[in-house]
Amino acid sequence: MSSGAWQTPLGSVQIDSDLASTLKEQFPLISEDSEAHRSEHAIEVQLPFLQRRQPHFAFVPIALGTGNFEILEKLGQALADVLRAQPEPVLIVASSDMNHYESDRITRVKDQRAIERILALDPGGLYETVTKEDISMCGFGAAVAMLTAANTLGASSAQLIKYATSGDVSGDREMVVGYAGIVVR
Repeated sequence: MSSGAWQTPLGSVQIDSDLASTLKEQFPLISEDSEAHRSEHAIEVQLPFLQRRQPHFAFVPIALGTGNFEILEKLGQALADVLRAQPEPVLIVASSDMNHYESDRITRVKDQRAIERILALDPGGLYETVTKEDISMCGFGAAVAMLTAANTLGASSAQLIKYATSGDVSGDREMVVGYAGIVVR
């Protein structure tokens, strides 16, 4: 989506139309598709957290419908090119659950493998790990594109802020979902 605003319980958040248009020019595979956002919840979950930190900002929502590494890598490079030209710093947020609906023990092992690749700033390794080891990380494509952009922009480190599974809250360790907060700088 390259225009309009999203409404959250904390108010409206404008889409940065100029940045969205520039990104679409730089990477023509991006297309307008508001329907792609109707059943996807990754962005709408993140917006209130961002609003609490900085009440007035604009954003560009991107929902990915591909798991093709070359396309994800090119998207990350295009993001970096466009963001490098911006007058002010831009935050890239890649949102995803980690592994889904396996035991806590299995999920922690699988998630650790994916987290290791993110912490190593290794988009190709993340892609390979998730696809070859059957890790059901639904937003790994966003993470691959983000890591590619971050590397292109000069990222030098990543830090795991917190890791948990749904079992840590519910007590059910039979079928969990993993969650990790990671900052890339």
